[in-house]
Amino acid sequence: MMTPGTDRPGTDPKGTDRPGTDRRGIILEIQRMSTEDGPGLRTTVFLKGCPLNCRWCHNPESISPKPQLVWNGVGCIGCGICVDTCSQGALTATPEGIVIDRGRCKGCGECARECPTLSIVLLGEKWRASDLVNELAKDQAYFLQSKGGVTLSGGEATLQPRFTHGVLTGLKARGIHTALDTCGMCSFDCLETLLPVTDLLLFDIKEIDARRHEKFTGVSNERILDNLKQLPGLLGAFKTDLWIRTPIIPGATDREETIRAIGEFIVNNLEGRVSRWELCAFNNLGKEKYTRLGEQWAYGATLLVERKKMEALYLEAVKTGVGEGIVFWSGSVRPDQGTL
Repeated sequence: MMTPGTDRPGTDPKGTDRPGTDRRGIILEIQRMSTEDGPGLRTTVFLKGCPLNCRWCHNPESISPKPQLVWNGVGCIGCGICVDTCSQGALTATPEGIVIDRGRCKGCGECARECPTLSIVLLGEKWRASDLVNELAKDQAYFLQSKGGVTLSGGEATLQPRFTHGVLTGLKARGIHTALDTCGMCSFDCLETLLPVTDLLLFDIKEIDARRHEKFTGVSNERILDNLKQLPGLLGAFKTDLWIRTPIIPGATDREETIRAIGEFIVNNLEGRVSRWELCAFNNLGKEKYTRLGEQWAYGATLLVERKKMEALYLEAVKTGVGEGIVFWSGSVRPDQGTL
């Protein structure tokens, strides 16, 4: 069993990434038996690094492209081995547990390798593309039975374009259905390179208004929407399916005017290429992740969206002309006020 943060078998120890070599990438997690990232049963690979910094992100450990150290106090026995092992002096034992000085931590993972209870974990593992394909192919029987496959997500997979292309190419060669989940904040050339080995493109439209998008994610959506407008012709040429996904976030994107504007954009610019538009209800399970990273989450006290709100936004989306058979909503919701 490999320790998180170390090279997988066959990786280049010097980290070279020359043309013609088997590309390496840094992944956060391999999640099996997923039903949320495309059709059928899927294995979702979360890559490290994202160009957006969404206030509501429930996977904050995926934003930084670098490995990050976290401490889990549940299994810690207080042996102090991690503190003694750290050559940077980045770990301190306190009555409340291990404190990580992130300014000193270099992400080497030595403390994680020495921890006897796996209470110190380095989030971010280096893989070679071919090794990852071999690992993912172990689930091929489930894919065949459920018409599922593999989804590359993040973070943002297009931030590691050569590695992502290598993995998708290897999966396609084995007859495995491939999906790419993207925020769209990349060059169009990158998308054009990845589409031939992508069966399904999951593309986020988080907010249609450029100023609001920048307010909530840290960047404008101009490039994202421009990329979308250029997609229809390529989707047909490469027979790539397109799903649009919109997060429904309390106090941010949960507005009827936002949904109307996104629906109108889809109808007017995507030439009927969208086969599914999914409204994804806010997920409030990220608070502990922020705590482990030594951060506070702006949405830590935010409640789930009410069911009636999701249903109202769904109806608003259908009315834009996208189509009742194309619009869906998903995720956990809370009961409407006044109901049991």
